[in-house]
Amino acid sequence: MSMVTLNEQQMMTRLKEQQAAFKEAPFISRELRRANLLKLEKVLRDNQEAICDAISKDFGHRSSTETALLELFSSIEGIVDSRKQLKKWMRDKKRHTSIWFWPAKNKVVPQPLGVVGIIVPWNYPLFLAIGPMTAALAAGNRVMVKMSENSQHLCETLAKIFASAFTQDEICFIAETGGTGQAFAKLPFDHLIFTGSGGTGRKVMAAAAENLTPVTLELGGKSPTIIGPDYDVKKAIKRILGGKVYNAGQTCVAPDYLLVPEDKLNQVVKAAKSVMKSRFKTIDHPDYTAVIDSVSFERLQDTLTLAKEGQGEVINLIPASEPDPETRRFPLHLVVSPSTDEAVMTREIFGPILPVITYKSMDDVYHFIGERDRPLALYLFSDDKELQNAVMENTMSGAFTINEVMMHVAQHDLPFGGVGPSGMGHYHGKEGFETFSKMRPVMQQGKWASTGFLYSPYSGFAKRVINYLINRKLGKYPSISATKAKK
Repeated sequence: MSMVTLNEQQMMTRLKEQQAAFKEAPFISRELRRANLLKLEKVLRDNQEAICDAISKDFGHRSSTETALLELFSSIEGIVDSRKQLKKWMRDKKRHTSIWFWPAKNKVVPQPLGVVGIIVPWNYPLFLAIGPMTAALAAGNRVMVKMSENSQHLCETLAKIFASAFTQDEICFIAETGGTGQAFAKLPFDHLIFTGSGGTGRKVMAAAAENLTPVTLELGGKSPTIIGPDYDVKKAIKRILGGKVYNAGQTCVAPDYLLVPEDKLNQVVKAAKSVMKSRFKTIDHPDYTAVIDSVSFERLQDTLTLAKEGQGEVINLIPASEPDPETRRFPLHLVVSPSTDEAVMTREIFGPILPVITYKSMDDVYHFIGERDRPLALYLFSDDKELQNAVMENTMSGAFTINEVMMHVAQHDLPFGGVGPSGMGHYHGKEGFETFSKMRPVMQQGKWASTGFLYSPYSGFAKRVINYLINRKLGKYPSISATKAKK
């Protein structure tokens, strides 16, 4: 197995090779699936330094500790969890059989789909390749992975280290060379998962539609973070900025804007300055990650320039440093009280800039969030159970995290996915296994069955039985008033 630059026809050939291998063994045993997961885990454990170095080269500079924590640890933990849960996931699931069809029996049997395509972004290139791959292998599939054009070093490294454990008809890596992604999405996979921007996601979905390929889209958006009136500001700010600084803010679930009580704005700004002063004196710190490329750096600079020209106050939280185009390191900035039609509030920021908006009441918060696209994540800092429930009921997002940011993605027993413009479908854990499986319904009728009267032409007896079943045995509709009373 190796990383190759392939044209559309060559990718189709590779896909056919994997499809042929799947047809030879369409249902692999639990033991073999566990063995594949163990090999996957071993590849990562044995090559930690090479992986961290490759990702850092792709970024210009990426904190090796950050890569170890956010990508290697999370990936390996997901593999270990899947291996432990596999027996339970693979069991047939018994389902209820209506009495009218007895002695039939119903069950759902998970079966492998075939070949899964994975389109990987550059921001967490290992975790977002290995996460879907883990679920696909656990479900008994083969995998083709298309890496980002910004992840060339990692793509080459993964192809090399995976070659010792997997064949090309099991797992293959394909490099992005410009236009490869669109051609990759057009291939007739049995399932395709894409992580990236909403605009590209629409193109991927349109390309996949030509073959009716089912797709899982993990997109992004502007994830709001609410500090409730009851919560300690400094404690909240420590966690919020900790998440925002991860990967220089280049995270699809990063806090994108902050909603704070009007009377706590000064506390928020003071706490943010204090927290960042204690963590980073300058952006030259080895744990401060660079922006991925010059295009992204210039976009962030333009966003900041527009913010300075707008109505909000721009605050550099690492004041000893300015954005450095040579190293592409960008200090974290607050934009306090910007206009809602400014760039910082109309586009996903995807970088170390955090707008701060004030609110007078929670109704203002619900309205503000509700009139925008449904985000991939929503964060609330509050110990008030009533407020927690109210925010849950009055908002919609891909995930809802209380008193923390971003850590829900690392919970392997929680499904990860968006809603509406932030994505469709889920993976991780059991949901990932089911996404990459055909959860096949199976009904088996007994030697004797009571369903003969259901076949046409219908006798008078059959008609009387059907009428009885509908109008008497199933009962009458409850009255509207009775239904309301029960609620």
